[in-house]
Amino acid sequence: MDNRISEIRRTIRALRVSMREAEAIMHEQINRDEDCSFVAQEVIKMRSVMSLLAKERIALGDHEPIVVNNFFIPRRRPTRKPVAALSPTVDSVFRPRVVARA
Repeated sequence: MDNRISEIRRTIRALRVSMREAEAIMHEQINRDEDCSFVAQEVIKMRSVMSLLAKERIALGDHEPIVVNNFFIPRRRPTRKPVAALSPTVDSVFRPRVVARA
């Protein structure tokens, strides 16, 4: 029984890390206005597997919390958004034009 509990705990730890990475990828895709449905489906699948593993772990009598040491995923620096062009002013639109005379 202890071997099965240890195996479940290792799998849950790995799933947590994979889920965090997938969620980070999904958020980046959302920020870039891309389709993230595939990654979102994979996260849902991982959550369903996690739920079944947690139920099995509880059924085997393991009630200890599972700690993941490294939950931090480095993020990319935010992209710099282009500065909006200045709106034309009345003076710039209606200023007299200089025309060369021949």
